[in-house]
Amino acid sequence: MLVTVTSRSGKEVVKGGIQLSENATVKDLKASIHKRTRNLYPERQQLSLPLVFGQTRPTVLDGDKRLCDVFPEGSDHIVILKDLGPRYVGPLFIYPMFYFLPLYKFVGLPEKRVIYPVQTYATIYWCFYYFKHIMETFFVHKFNHATSPLSFVFRNCCYYWSFAVFIAYFVNHPYYTPVGETQMYIGFGLGIICQLANFYCHIILKNLRDPKGQGGYQIPRGFLFNYITCTNYTTEIYQGLGFNIATQTVAGYSFLVVAAYIMLDWAAFRCLKARATGRCRPWRKLLLATEGNESVRG
Repeated sequence: MLVTVTSRSGKEVVKGGIQLSENATVKDLKASIHKRTRNLYPERQQLSLPLVFGQTRPTVLDGDKRLCDVFPEGSDHIVILKDLGPRYVGPLFIYPMFYFLPLYKFVGLPEKRVIYPVQTYATIYWCFYYFKHIMETFFVHKFNHATSPLSFVFRNCCYYWSFAVFIAYFVNHPYYTPVGETQMYIGFGLGIICQLANFYCHIILKNLRDPKGQGGYQIPRGFLFNYITCTNYTTEIYQGLGFNIATQTVAGYSFLVVAAYIMLDWAAFRCLKARATGRCRPWRKLLLATEGNESVRG
């Protein structure tokens, strides 16, 4: 079976396609793509079928399905590849540009500026945050249609890239006024603790998944999951709060509000999913202080 791998624009990602046996699975296809394009780890790939007439959402392929069962009879063996990594790469490079480069002169502001310690720490914190996300994309997260649908990935890209410019512009602004030293240390301290807790939450969630992708929906146990349903979202929000306590800009708090809204929406969805399993614990909190049920992030 010859499988053609294209991007959403129709450009062929792997020249000449990939030859696989009839019994090969989607996971085998991802592994073959990785061999041909080394930067595309299997965890970074999202494969779907081309849209057909009347279809509004693509069919994302499950890793354990055989390719012969995936393609409609008589159809071309074409899959669409979406790279899940770039959403975090942009902010990692955009933010430092405002710190290191004299970009403000292009909008009529002074080229020279006083760089406060909080601006230096904020740049380091920001880069660590997105580097962590990129590493988790490669080695921790498992993506599928339920955990990261294409519409969510596109929304994420616009969200992260635009807010990176918005926040970096104001935090590194020549007329920026820093907060007090105590407030700065409290903010960054809270943020670092929450980032580390968030990473541990993702490890717990990763370990819930069977190596072969089987096992179905499971409830996370241990650590903060014993007290808060969507602990991974909670720590994500609080690390953002820590950054904003330390830097204190309208742009940063706007970022936090939008992020919290999105994560509350996803937390509620996962709570409904958990309720359907009949394995809820009503005494747990949904995300921060709202009563809810169990959930798990993909």
